[in-house]
Amino acid sequence: MKKVIVSLLTVVAIASAYSFTIEKENASAPKTDRPQPKVGTAIGDTAPEIELMGVDGKPQKLSSLKGKMVLIDFWASWCGPCRRENPNVVGAYKKYKKAKFKTAKGFEIFSVSLDNNAEAWKAAIAKDGLVWKNHVSDLKGWNSSAAALYGVSSIPMSFLIDENGIIVAKNLRGLELHTKIDAYVKSL
Repeated sequence: MKKVIVSLLTVVAIASAYSFTIEKENASAPKTDRPQPKVGTAIGDTAPEIELMGVDGKPQKLSSLKGKMVLIDFWASWCGPCRRENPNVVGAYKKYKKAKFKTAKGFEIFSVSLDNNAEAWKAAIAKDGLVWKNHVSDLKGWNSSAAALYGVSSIPMSFLIDENGIIVAKNLRGLELHTKIDAYVKSL
């Protein structure tokens, strides 16, 4: 009987020690308050990375703007509706580039052109007054890798992402663009 009791106590002691070790390991593991969003193009997803050449021929990455509210704007110089929307996009840039946001450190536009002609693309940037520095394209038109990645089948198309790279709105035009960005601006 004593052997059985000693054996049982040994098993309990080993199980307790093992349980304590597991709890200690779990306590030291990094904790997340919420699951990480998947990479995708739906609202709530983490925006996929875009890395394309800028107008200066140097690569630009979307992720370089992390920490800011970013409007990813798909457009082209040959697209009439895009060119008609550009004054609104310019207005949003001027209105929000120095705004104070609740959690983001500023506002930027990341323009992705579906042009296939570099001169036409650069001329449209100048003519329409697209003064921000983040203009990219692979000059493949509708075969653009970024357009494929984001499922863009018509332009203009836009994605608003927060400071963490999470898509918070899509396909914003006109006043709706300003209204959506206003929701993230600190109130006075």
